[in-house]
Amino acid sequence: MEVILLERIAKLGQMGETVKVRDGFARNYLLPLGKALRANAANKARFDAERATLEARNLERKSEAQKVADVLDGKSFIVVRSAGETGQLYGSVAARDVVEILGAENFVIGRNQVELNTPIKTIGLHKVVIHLHAEVEISVELNVARSGEEAERQAKGESLTSADAIYGVDEDALRPEDFFDPDADRDGDEE
Repeated sequence: MEVILLERIAKLGQMGETVKVRDGFARNYLLPLGKALRANAANKARFDAERATLEARNLERKSEAQKVADVLDGKSFIVVRSAGETGQLYGSVAARDVVEILGAENFVIGRNQVELNTPIKTIGLHKVVIHLHAEVEISVELNVARSGEEAERQAKGESLTSADAIYGVDEDALRPEDFFDPDADRDGDEE
């Protein structure tokens, strides 16, 4: 199906272009959300008549998104989650969690604006891309840790997946004598 785009769509085209898309994509996404019109003579004339209004509205949305981007770009957010000794989370951090974290800081972001192809399943510093507008994209850093103290240590560049980092024990310095007494009698008889 051929459609006329009413706004810029990533990987598809610019406003005003006539593009060929799959029928389902047009019927289920582009047309219902008002992002496109069916390509016919009447709609082409309608688009030409409304072009100035659409461009002004798009420019206004872009400027609003840019204001938010200027404040949000490069910020770091701490996410506290339970995790095992190897740094594997018992749950995960998904797009809806990112929306909640940003919402707690008074940023209104939709779940479809967060580009997180797979959920975060390990502790560490993770970059997450957020699309505020078709032409405005930023990234934020999520500091996923077991506690606030660990998040601070992690932000300084420390790895928290070793026993030394978790318990303060140097794994390489451990010797068998640290765990048992080599002079002890093995059969349990005390003489």
